[in-house]
Amino acid sequence: MNEAVADGDTVAGHAGHESHAGHDGHDHGGQGGSSGRHWIHDVDPATDPTELWERFYSEGQPWSGRANPALVDELAERPIGGSGGSGASGTALDLGCGTGGDAIWLAGQGWQVDAVDISPTALARGAAAARALGLDGRIRWSAHNLDTDFPTGAWDLVTTAYLHSPVALDRERILRRAATAVAVGGTLIIIGHLGAPSWMTEPPPHFDPPSPEETVASLDLTGWTVVAARAVVVPSVPSPEGVPGTRTDSVVRLRRTG
Repeated sequence: MNEAVADGDTVAGHAGHESHAGHDGHDHGGQGGSSGRHWIHDVDPATDPTELWERFYSEGQPWSGRANPALVDELAERPIGGSGGSGASGTALDLGCGTGGDAIWLAGQGWQVDAVDISPTALARGAAAARALGLDGRIRWSAHNLDTDFPTGAWDLVTTAYLHSPVALDRERILRRAATAVAVGGTLIIIGHLGAPSWMTEPPPHFDPPSPEETVASLDLTGWTVVAARAVVVPSVPSPEGVPGTRTDSVVRLRRTG
């Protein structure tokens, strides 16, 4: 999914940051309107993750479909593979891809992308968007519950954005598995929320996402270089009343050296 709590009124208290066995609605990217699905704040933590995110993505269009600004800015500032812009020819794995904003953007930059999410509905929407742009040949879409069914293989770039969820998800374990999926010389980028949108008077209950430093500390970094571990300010979706805002996100970027 990128499933997760995303912006706006969907910034739910994820079980310790997220839980999504596979996603987080990550293509929320700060654009588009608020989804209005306040029910996600009050979901029973025992709810089946696939059931939750299928309901979430079947009720309208939660995200804009554009890439997350934090990912675009990070790869623009530090391109992979030389001077050719934000991307390079190589393989990428987008964990919790949601409706595919980041996966489609990466494909447009020249990557061959594996896009993974827990929600078949989200994946179908992403695949349709990719076909409309002529990028369907560069993206392979597959359904995985990342808690129990992690994709196998090695990729030059592994990225996950907003892996937050109000139901069970072992985020730290998933991120450690994400690190093992990075090929030697490759890059891991982890993007998460640090705060609620600026127009919120108080954060959602139980919303206590990890800092960049805490995310780094949760990983086994033997054979890795920390390229970035920082907070960034990005656009937020507007409030239900249309009030614009920003939010603070965490960006962690690591390079596998051995």
